[in-house]
Amino acid sequence: MKPLNNSATAVVFAYHNVGVRCIQTLLARGIKIALVVTHQDNPAETIWFESVAALCQERNIPFITPNDPQSQELLDQIAHIAPDFIFSFYYRHMLPVKLLELASRGAYNLHGSLLPKYRGRVPVNWAVLHGETETGATLHEMAAKPDAGAIIAQTAVPILPDDTAYEVFGKLTVAAEQTLWSALPGLLDGTFNRLPNELSKGSYFGGRKPEDGRINWQHTAQQVYNLHRAVAPPYPGAFTELHRKQFVIVKARLSDIPAANLPPGLHVVDNVILGVCGDGHTVRIIELRCDDKTVSAKELQQLCNAA
Repeated sequence: MKPLNNSATAVVFAYHNVGVRCIQTLLARGIKIALVVTHQDNPAETIWFESVAALCQERNIPFITPNDPQSQELLDQIAHIAPDFIFSFYYRHMLPVKLLELASRGAYNLHGSLLPKYRGRVPVNWAVLHGETETGATLHEMAAKPDAGAIIAQTAVPILPDDTAYEVFGKLTVAAEQTLWSALPGLLDGTFNRLPNELSKGSYFGGRKPEDGRINWQHTAQQVYNLHRAVAPPYPGAFTELHRKQFVIVKARLSDIPAANLPPGLHVVDNVILGVCGDGHTVRIIELRCDDKTVSAKELQQLCNAA
């Protein structure tokens, strides 16, 4: 399909894979991107996703990486551009209302859930943790509160029983692109509809820290497995401690191997590493790591015997 015939300009706040794909979608729809605001990569973070800055360099799009998106300097810079649209695609900071008001034709965010569910941070990880079977991407108007503006468009994706958050995020990236692609014609010609974002029917969640991946073996096997799926690599991973060593689950599946009256925690049964859970069911641990090295069932058994 040819780009739409328009002369609309946009300032885009973007990061991550969704940022890259949605910038490419705007370009494909013929929108002129006057400026991209992105983040500098954090050296302490595992960078497994695509780079918005690299895309901008490749496509000769001006970009900046300010520490404070609420600075007067940035506000003045965008006011000088006088964009038709402001878009936010997985940018990690809230944008002030006075900045949003600089877009003459509206300011829109692409959020990784089916709003009003899972407003806030890391919505994919929270959805997997809670055992959801569906999530999606929502394009919505930006407002003073996070993820609270009117809904413009949504695209749903399934969460399969063994999907990790990383796998779901891949689906979500495609859903984000589809949502934006389908919504842009209406945004450009003014024929789009606004749907209510009924916050009282939804939920809000904050960010997650690596420590939140600590396993409580008193939980059910499904709860432990959902935690693993929600934080499996490239995220920090679900972890447990045994004999003063920390073990991270890299790959696992729900198991039908009985707990055999074993207490909750890590065990080796018939050369298989199992996580025994509080409901008496087990999680089969296919790959376990300690000190960045894979631990075999034999090695774990030797550790347990030596303790």
